[in-house]
Amino acid sequence: MPIRVLVVDDSGFFRRRIAEILDSDSGIEVVGSAENGEQAIAKVRELDPDVVTMDIEMPVMDGITAVRKIMAESPRPILMFSSLTTEGAQATLDALEAGAVDFLPKRFSDMAGDEDSARMLLRRRVRSLSRSRARSASAPGTSTPARESRPTARREEADRQAADAAKQQPPVARTRSPTPLRQLRAVLIGTSTGGPVALQEVLKPLPASFPLPIVLVQHMPASFTPAFADRLNAMCNIEVRQAKDGDALKPGVALLAPGGMQLTLERGSQTHVRIAESPLGTIYKPSVDAAFSSAVDALRGQVLAVVLTGMGADGREGARALKGAGAQVWSQDAATCVVYGMPAAVAEAGLSDHVYPLPEIGPALVKGFC
Repeated sequence: MPIRVLVVDDSGFFRRRIAEILDSDSGIEVVGSAENGEQAIAKVRELDPDVVTMDIEMPVMDGITAVRKIMAESPRPILMFSSLTTEGAQATLDALEAGAVDFLPKRFSDMAGDEDSARMLLRRRVRSLSRSRARSASAPGTSTPARESRPTARREEADRQAADAAKQQPPVARTRSPTPLRQLRAVLIGTSTGGPVALQEVLKPLPASFPLPIVLVQHMPASFTPAFADRLNAMCNIEVRQAKDGDALKPGVALLAPGGMQLTLERGSQTHVRIAESPLGTIYKPSVDAAFSSAVDALRGQVLAVVLTGMGADGREGARALKGAGAQVWSQDAATCVVYGMPAAVAEAGLSDHVYPLPEIGPALVKGFC
């Protein structure tokens, strides 16, 4: 059965363009369109799509309000289209907080290097989101299956089987014994799709006196990470800011990797971050693997690495390197992930020391270190 998509945008040209791209995939069917948020809500009730693509700025009712109402009434994956501006970043973060699952740039030139790659990315993203879980806006920290009547139940069963298989795999051989939590020197957290809301939930319980430095790696465009760091800082007790080259790691301070760049850690009189351009061919900018792997030398592996919701497997190889050096690794469980990709890759490789539901990770950090 093809993935059923509702396209929402006030531009008829953009609606037709998105529909043409998606309909060119035999596994995707655009079942309808809407030109404002009010129409979108009605079309969701009428057509019951698997995935909704949503513009932000529209007449009658904006996309953020529509997302909030759809997620309260009938949760399903919603993909936002956003401009890569400061204003666009704030609005997109509002939409993600309202319950949208992911976003893409509205300009195709910002999405990928060429038109064909952008089209492929859009189709791939819709396919991935159709297998994701939508988060109910009325219940932060929980994930709601996008559709009970479609293959969601089978996906949940597959997730359970994957989790069971991960538990049965032998642990990765360590060159050093695992370092006790109280002797660790930093917390590194990596995430992608679903990460903006997940990071809020993990960081908000931490007290201002949290005794370890924190490094955050979230797949996000360069124009979005300053606004995201400011948002986290405003809602958390700890200090959160975008990392700058040379910043020293400090207790109670979380440094967010800048979008479009690579953050690594380096030893010195104080452990500090290096921010550099990504090598050619790098897929993730920033990369969780790059940050995690650099901590093997910079912190002698004395870290807790936490892998949260996200597509793909970024973080698995970095976690493998850290685990061999004596680090501890936590991952988010399948039931509370928006997309159980990155944590699944870590768990199924036998790298997770603990698998936690999202609401338990922040309290576990407080209990383990405070």
